[in-house]
Amino acid sequence: MAPVRSEFAKRFGANLSRARREAGVSQEELSHRASLHRTAVGQLERGERVARAETLFKLACALSVSVELFFEGMAWEAPSLAVGRFEFSDSGPK
Repeated sequence: MAPVRSEFAKRFGANLSRARREAGVSQEELSHRASLHRTAVGQLERGERVARAETLFKLACALSVSVELFFEGMAWEAPSLAVGRFEFSDSGPK
């Protein structure tokens, strides 16, 4: 896993783990509530895999939390986009 993706997965996993513990449910119970394989929750919490949108929704609903909670402490900074343009000089053909 790429370093940035790995850091993302670890932070997501920590947020998921915290939300699960605050809800007072085990990984196994969460897996049942979210219709996931029992090992999937552990892999997500350890940052070994990254959740798909469908999985995010299932986890949030199973824990009765907002999807945003899983992304606490993370932000995306979109790079600025430069628009290309032609430049002309006076030394070209006439």
